[in-house]
Amino acid sequence: MSRTAPSDSATRDARVRRLQAARTRDSEAKTARTLNVVRDLLASGQRISCARVAREASVSTWFVYNQAQVRDAVQAAMREQHEQGRQVSGSGSRQPVTPAGLYTELALARDEIKDLKKERDRLRERVRLTLGAELDDVDRRQLVERIQQLEQRNTDLNHELSDARDRLTTLEQRLQDSEDDLTAARAGLRRALRAVPSK
Repeated sequence: MSRTAPSDSATRDARVRRLQAARTRDSEAKTARTLNVVRDLLASGQRISCARVAREASVSTWFVYNQAQVRDAVQAAMREQHEQGRQVSGSGSRQPVTPAGLYTELALARDEIKDLKKERDRLRERVRLTLGAELDDVDRRQLVERIQQLEQRNTDLNHELSDARDRLTTLEQRLQDSEDDLTAARAGLRRALRAVPSK
């Protein structure tokens, strides 16, 4: 059994490394695709938002918010559009603000809010499932051992508490005996002093 343990460990480590490498490649591909979307939207003058970039790049809004390079690019593009004024796609000229344009902006903002709420709910569910899976993956033997250790520690502490109470009782009794002895000695001393004849 001890001979197979190193092999199993090496296999598991290799599998973990392959999964990490695959995850890294996937993250890099998503990052490149999302940055391209940001550049395309900015060049075309279309309104940029985290939800829209996520939708166009087929990534989650969580990815946009939590991938520093992507988040910085989106925020920079949004600042640029805000400072220069968003242009109509392909026109190269500034679009004056109109009620219809404001309604469009409002509709896009509402869509973005809906997308964000959906993403939030998906993330909550994912967190719930992940936490459940992590608890399921915990070795039950380790949990039992930990519980036994805690129970043993509790028993030891109860014994220590009982011993400490016994010592306290003993010390209190010794103190009481000492006080009684001292009281008796003082009384004897007073009697002895009274018995001494005065000159």
